Amino acid sequence: MFSNLSEKLDSIFKNIKGMGKLSEKNIADTMREIRMALLEADVNFRIVKNFIAEIEKRAVGQEVMKSLQPGHQVVKIVHEQLISLMDNTDVKVDVPNNKLTKIMMVGLQGSGKTTASAKLAHFFRKKNNVKPAMVACDIYRPAAIHQLEVLGKQIDVPVISDLNQKDVVKIADKALNWVKNQNIQLLIFDTAGRLHIDEQMMEEVRKLKNMVEPDYIFFVADAMTGQDAVNVAKEFNNMLDFTGVLLTKLDGDSRGGAALSIKAVTNKPVLYVGIGEKIPDLEAFHADRMASRILGMGDVLSLIEKAQDAIDDEEAEKLAKRMMKNQFTFNDFLAQLQQIKKLGPLDGILKMIPGINHAAIKDVKLEDSQVKKVEAIIRSMTNKERETPNIINGSRRIRISKGSGTTVQDVNRLLRQFDEMKQMMKKMSSSKAMRNMKFPF
Repeated sequence: MFSNLSEKLDSIFKNIKGMGKLSEKNIADTMREIRMALLEADVNFRIVKNFIAEIEKRAVGQEVMKSLQPGHQVVKIVHEQLISLMDNTDVKVDVPNNKLTKIMMVGLQGSGKTTASAKLAHFFRKKNNVKPAMVACDIYRPAAIHQLEVLGKQIDVPVISDLNQKDVVKIADKALNWVKNQNIQLLIFDTAGRLHIDEQMMEEVRKLKNMVEPDYIFFVADAMTGQDAVNVAKEFNNMLDFTGVLLTKLDGDSRGGAALSIKAVTNKPVLYVGIGEKIPDLEAFHADRMASRILGMGDVLSLIEKAQDAIDDEEAEKLAKRMMKNQFTFNDFLAQLQQIKKLGPLDGILKMIPGINHAAIKDVKLEDSQVKKVEAIIRSMTNKERETPNIINGSRRIRISKGSGTTVQDVNRLLRQFDEMKQMMKKMSSSKAMRNMKFPF
């Protein structure tokens, strides 16, 4: 996400950071380059115009011109303006576990509403410890109802549907009556969409809104459609006054124009973003963190949250203890790889680390290449070989390479790297600092 814009801004700021002083011409040239980078990222041109005007107003003042590090001050101003552009702190979504919260999902056909509904149900169950249910209100597409039912089974969330009913208000009424005795705290309504906005669809959604009286309405938009998503969002907001936006496929959008434009056009912020195809691939949107990612400053808070969600504390403690006793095996290494994979693709993780060069990690796809290769090699070993790798002789290496679809060189490389890692762990565990550490296990 935002990879093209991040690379361009990174290049622009490299030039000005090295300057001891900035003239008005330097700043004007920089603003022109930033303007072009934003337009190429498919950001609404009026928003770009206002964005640049605000930065110029501050950049030519004493804050920058008399600064010891003027280039860094310009980056700071751009960072603050990006946060302001995407800010969503004025909208709070509260899903308590002691009452029923109702959410309506609206948007065009193909925007990803059905999958987003399941992702949202999973997200709030995990974050807020609520029991969710979903309502299939797309009466025009039986496939959408079936899809929601399949997703519901995958995540163990009940789905209320009625293939014979063509009145969404009656389906919603059935759902509201059903949840009264089911201890459901979150009810998500997956509504029908069209390929384009029409009055029949909007009238149906308005009726559903009046009957359900939702606590929140989320407009679901495909980030890949750029300014088209922004224009449709504006029309939906005029008719429904929705709460905020859930952007799907942000991981596949290298430009980011929709995410950067929607708030300024609709005055409704992006609240959640889809960052992958899997059900857990949904994040709450934080403007300050996203601005930091765009400018290559990293996003340590999101990285920590991901790690806390994905990594089992008890297993991590056991692993740390084995590492300190130099008992680390390939079985441990395999378990560690599984934990890392839960964090998502490596390129996304690396972008959360401050100081990482965006261009350098553009084509990194650890989950699709190196990890799968390493996993295949380890899984082709016997349990005894995983526990005592030193028994892996030449004939065993040939067998492992054939079983994993790799080369003997790949197997040799992994064994060598694993041995080097164990040696490093041994040195760490024998150091005075590590010996004095107290572990709670």
